[in-house]
Amino acid sequence: MGYIPDDAKWYLAGIVNGIIVEGDPRIVVHTNLVLVRADSPDEAYEKSMRFGKECETTFQNPADKRVDIVFRGLHSLQVIYDQLEDGAELDFHETVGMNVEDLRKWIIPKEKLSVFMPVRTSRGPDYASADVIREVSERFHVHRPTRSDPKEPDNES
Repeated sequence: MGYIPDDAKWYLAGIVNGIIVEGDPRIVVHTNLVLVRADSPDEAYEKSMRFGKECETTFQNPADKRVDIVFRGLHSLQVIYDQLEDGAELDFHETVGMNVEDLRKWIIPKEKLSVFMPVRTSRGPDYASADVIREVSERFHVHRPTRSDPKEPDNES
């Protein structure tokens, strides 16, 4: 086991869900980073597993296809060493042996950071909930075109 500070109370769990849309061979995988409050790594694991299972659901998409969201497991579970406050370090990765050119490529300019990118529609199967789309349309008078299923599987996100 890695080092866990005696006063550790927060963990970061990578919860993996598989999304299956009826009639589409592609599985959409979401890895959700979830903040977990726990007094031990074992409690953090149990809570993370419970959070993952609570996300499981089945519904119809706008094309009346069944959508199953299935919890697959954890991709990661890390302790947060710092107290949660402005500037706290939440995650850490180490790479040894990177050269200067690779390091330059590793740094992303502001305009290419995800928070500054335009909203992008998924190119995968339509796993939106028909009920949610209908309610948004009624409440906000917004129309969302129905997407058709592609003829060929697409591995891009």
